[in-house]
Amino acid sequence: MKNLIILFAAIGSLMLCGGCSDNQLLRNDLKRALDVAVEHEKAQAEYMLDREGELPKTFEKGELVTANIRWWTSGFFPGSLWLLYEHTGDGQLREYAEHFTSRLESLKDYRGTHDLGFMVFCSYGNGYRLTGNEAYKEIINEASASLATRFNPTVGAIRSWNTGRKENPELDYIVIIDNMMNLEMLEWSGYSDIARRHADTTLKNHFREDNSSYHVVTYNELTGEVTDKRTAQGLADESAWARGQVWGLYGYTMMYRVTGEKRYLDQAVKIADYVIPRLPEDAIPNWDFDAEQQMKDSSAGSIMASALIELYGLTDNELYLTTAERQLRSLCSEAYLAPVGENGNFVLRHGTGHLPAGTEVDVPLTYGDYYFIEAAMRYLAL
Repeated sequence: MKNLIILFAAIGSLMLCGGCSDNQLLRNDLKRALDVAVEHEKAQAEYMLDREGELPKTFEKGELVTANIRWWTSGFFPGSLWLLYEHTGDGQLREYAEHFTSRLESLKDYRGTHDLGFMVFCSYGNGYRLTGNEAYKEIINEASASLATRFNPTVGAIRSWNTGRKENPELDYIVIIDNMMNLEMLEWSGYSDIARRHADTTLKNHFREDNSSYHVVTYNELTGEVTDKRTAQGLADESAWARGQVWGLYGYTMMYRVTGEKRYLDQAVKIADYVIPRLPEDAIPNWDFDAEQQMKDSSAGSIMASALIELYGLTDNELYLTTAERQLRSLCSEAYLAPVGENGNFVLRHGTGHLPAGTEVDVPLTYGDYYFIEAAMRYLAL
């Protein structure tokens, strides 16, 4: 009797979706997930309206954690609103997107971070793409000029962190793999020489023989010589911190798209072929591929899925698409997708920010939501 009930339930499900393929089932799940994302982001926007100068960052210990506009994640919430406006055409989402984007305008003159691509291009970049607002374009170009001041031609890269050894600061010109994500804005604004020099320097020095990446490489800024290779957020200096690997995957895929330079595509393929065999059963990476301690990073899964969908479009390699599909199925599941009204109105659960420091561990992350929304929309657009 039990087997008959299961059989009838399965037949009923097939009838309801008209004999859907796995592809169509995933598309339906992603549409529902984006509907959930809309409700989350609207609720978060309404809550944040009176908190001037702040943007949502995470939800931890039952409390919404915000950051000021100079924190590297500030552009992801307005960016998510713009993407969901693109998906729905909902005028309220556009109003929210415009409001929270406007909070970031002063970043155009800020030269204290390498993360202006994240902060300005995810917000103003999406805004300009969708509205053609010339004021947005001017802000993007000014932010790119500010970012370009952090480039050192001797090193051939943009400085990431401002910290260094007090006794010999010139030995600690720090470049992190994350910085690949800030190059698209420079290319867009006409700073191609700087963007490609940085990508080439990173390509030369950040990757091991197996195509895994160091998180941090330091240089002597007077000579350009590499002085150290290590991690900051991974398990160990020689381990493969998951989000760092997918920053590289996304960054080199994007650099091929915007430049057409085959060496960038080749590197993206090498990174993909390194990380895919190391994924667990649900295809959402552990926080570090070499760590025994199991702690998922849904943000790494979102970034990777979005990158693989684009890489599939550039290579027609079905493995990249089927891997992204596995990741999106997991992220749409109850294990990761938070119901409306829960999770501090963030979309995804189980992100890992900086496990060695004990910060943002097993929490939602604003950038995980952004790249999940982007990945879902990229898949639906295939």
